[in-house]
Amino acid sequence: MGLFDKKHEYPGKLIIVEGVDGSGKSTQISLLKKWLESQGFSIFFTEWNSSELVKETTKEGKKKNLLTPTTFSLLHATDFADRLNYQIIPPLKAGMIVLADRYAYTAFARDVVRGVHPQWVRNLYSFSVKPDISFYFRVPIQTACDRIISGRAEIKFHEAGLDVEPAKDKDIITSFKNFQSKIIDQYEKMVEEFNFSQIDAELDIHDQQEIVREIVMKGALKGYSKKRTIYAKRPKVFWRRFTVS
Repeated sequence: MGLFDKKHEYPGKLIIVEGVDGSGKSTQISLLKKWLESQGFSIFFTEWNSSELVKETTKEGKKKNLLTPTTFSLLHATDFADRLNYQIIPPLKAGMIVLADRYAYTAFARDVVRGVHPQWVRNLYSFSVKPDISFYFRVPIQTACDRIISGRAEIKFHEAGLDVEPAKDKDIITSFKNFQSKIIDQYEKMVEEFNFSQIDAELDIHDQQEIVREIVMKGALKGYSKKRTIYAKRPKVFWRRFTVS
């Protein structure tokens, strides 16, 4: 049996999105969240690298460029493990729909491109639960790059892979394209392995969302009862909040 072959046994549903920076996945999961809530479903949302347990450590390490590919991978795995135990599994047990902006597959793509062995990364995340639906937003690298450049002032150091591949004579845009193209290659290798639901991220935003909604309603939520959400009005009982001094 391979990684994530076994479905989880919780009454809730886990829906995740993946794709390179600039693929539009965050926009789509945000739209899905608002729509599901408008339909009366109880939703919990979580995103990559957001655990208060390690968030500041990761930020500081990136700022000072102190992270090796292995320590980078371990920090993200710690973030993931903390969120899985306190933000993902508890609401799943309560019957809620959990939406995750990035999942373990992000590590399978990024960490490998940074030089970490593929099997080592998969073993590291072997405690994960299998999502009910895994969306992969497929986008050409030029489109992703254009979206990022138009949306903010600059491309970030680490998303251009400059921590492992110094720019030398290349500009940061070229570095971004080279690094993210390698990440796309890793995602493409995972499409069949993890049964990704592929979305053409060059389609109109609303057309993408219609496709996403149809897949969700005919897939993960087929036969799902809103009444399963037994504690939707009291979510704070499920997960721990950390206070970092």
